[in-house]
Amino acid sequence: MSTKALTIWTFIVTSVAVFMVSLDNLVVTTALPVIKTDLGASLQGLEWTVNAYTLTFAVLLLTGAALGDRFGRKHMFLVGLAIFTLGSAAAALAPGIGWLIAARALQGVGGAIVTPLTLTILSGAVSPARRGLALGIWGGVSGLAVALGPVVGGAVVEGLSWQWIFWLNVPIGIALLPVALLRLRESKGANRALDLPGLGLASVGLLGIVWGLVRGNEHGWTSLGVAGPIAAGIVLLGAFVFWELRTPEPMVPMRFFRKRAFSAANATSLLMSFGMFGAIFLLAQYFQVVQGYSPLQAGLRTLPWTAMPIFVAPIAGILSDRIGARPLLVAGMALMAAGLAWMAVVTTPTVAYGRLIPAFVMAGVGMSLYFAPVANLVLSTVRRNEEGKASGVNNTVREVGGVFGVAVLASVFSAVGGYATPQLFVEGMVAALWVGAAAVAVAGIAAVAIPPRQDVVPDSVSLLERAEPERAEVDLACEADAAA
Repeated sequence: MSTKALTIWTFIVTSVAVFMVSLDNLVVTTALPVIKTDLGASLQGLEWTVNAYTLTFAVLLLTGAALGDRFGRKHMFLVGLAIFTLGSAAAALAPGIGWLIAARALQGVGGAIVTPLTLTILSGAVSPARRGLALGIWGGVSGLAVALGPVVGGAVVEGLSWQWIFWLNVPIGIALLPVALLRLRESKGANRALDLPGLGLASVGLLGIVWGLVRGNEHGWTSLGVAGPIAAGIVLLGAFVFWELRTPEPMVPMRFFRKRAFSAANATSLLMSFGMFGAIFLLAQYFQVVQGYSPLQAGLRTLPWTAMPIFVAPIAGILSDRIGARPLLVAGMALMAAGLAWMAVVTTPTVAYGRLIPAFVMAGVGMSLYFAPVANLVLSTVRRNEEGKASGVNNTVREVGGVFGVAVLASVFSAVGGYATPQLFVEGMVAALWVGAAAVAVAGIAAVAIPPRQDVVPDSVSLLERAEPERAEVDLACEADAAA
């Protein structure tokens, strides 16, 4: 197969995979009111329906990248895709909220393996000069999934049932497996060790914090069952950093964070995702619970926000190659924060939809200016053979931000408002939107710290890599094979 044909097939396979996995981040949001009624779920149950996926997704992303480096990226991509497909079938068959949460967690495991490998496999199939364009298209596909998530969820719930949200993944996954097996090229990373202590510390630490945040309003923030898990989680995450600084084969090389560009990009990712996921979690319910729209109508009304990445993300990818990530990320976070603040100001139980559209467009364009530039920036700060870990770190940070955003904004919503009346729902949502807007505004401040494009150079980069990146990549691959 020619190099061009291989690149095209790689793009098709990775794009379909990331579309399917990204779709499940938000596809369930417009179905939450129906699931609440059908399965008798509480607000906690609804939070875990979202967070079970994003939490397992977040804590295992780095492991997915490491497994790809060790056992082969194509091989682990196939394993992850199979797990995700199986988890989707299990979610569709769920007889109760507990089963659904467990199945969503299984989906998250598969998604955590697939997502970082799509980025690494795609990045390895294109030249560094074209990486911004490729990542821009990749970001656009991911953005399309984000855009269609609430709409697909609403359409399926209204036309069939909420179970079909998950059944849709099964034929796509089954069809994609043989294509990936035949068309993807196998590759491995130079570092093939598995950091199991690091994985355990990070996983349990994050679980403890999220567990406490989700239960805080119901059980009291000072109760042992809430404060205890949060405190234990913070201690375990501190132990994780301590371990990563000293282990010879870290899951997260802490030297990455010595690069100002890498640290600022990840801070931006954390806070952007915090505001975005938390706001959409509540807005998707607002249109149904308060304004009485059907699931499909609610999903369609989010499109001026969620559809923007389809059009803007590829352009942002091209621009990130030319002007760097900083101006795009600063502008994007400013627009998104302003959009969330606008929503908080104008939202009432009876607000006309037209008054929300400008705010949705601003937030959507701002979000669109994030995806490709931040991916390009993160990969530009490390050597080519370390891209898997760097991608895994950034994806983990972004998903952790989403988990915290849903948990914290839902907690603010519960503390200020609730489901009892439309006015009470709006009061809780408006308070949560202000918190989300503040988080995204701080993300913009973090983006200001990103150095200019010409100053973003990978650690220990050689003169050969600067002048001839493709040849250097071959040399690095040869070194890795020799070491193995």
